[in-house]
Amino acid sequence: MPTQPEIRCYPGETVLAFFTAKNPLDRPVDGIATYSVQPYEAGSYLNKIQCFCFEEQRLNPNELVDLPVFFYIDPEYADDPRLENINDIVLSYTFFEAKKEGFKLPSFASSTATSSAVPPPVPPPASIPTPPLTPGGQQLAQQL
Repeated sequence: MPTQPEIRCYPGETVLAFFTAKNPLDRPVDGIATYSVQPYEAGSYLNKIQCFCFEEQRLNPNELVDLPVFFYIDPEYADDPRLENINDIVLSYTFFEAKKEGFKLPSFASSTATSSAVPPPVPPPASIPTPPLTPGGQQLAQQL
């Protein structure tokens, strides 16, 4: 959850915000956070300088921690006609337990394919700006 429910900031101004995460389990948890920006069109203008989402976080049993994110909104935000009437941006995070075995490579990456092999195309990103809550996930949102 956000430590501050709302922050007033202006394009070009750097901001330090905190989100609180709690490990409710009685064992340590290594986790990773993914973020979402609403409205979707504003996402390319929110630039994270330093963020807890850049690295895995270890939370000890029943530990409550404040996680920092240092960011700014690109001044070009004000020139985008799609955002002309948008005054609020919501930055949210979903915290997931990291998998111990790591990410598995697709089968084509581990095969002995020739250099002409091309991986399947990556689908375009979904236009839904909010990450779904999933078992083991915890969503943290903050209005900027």
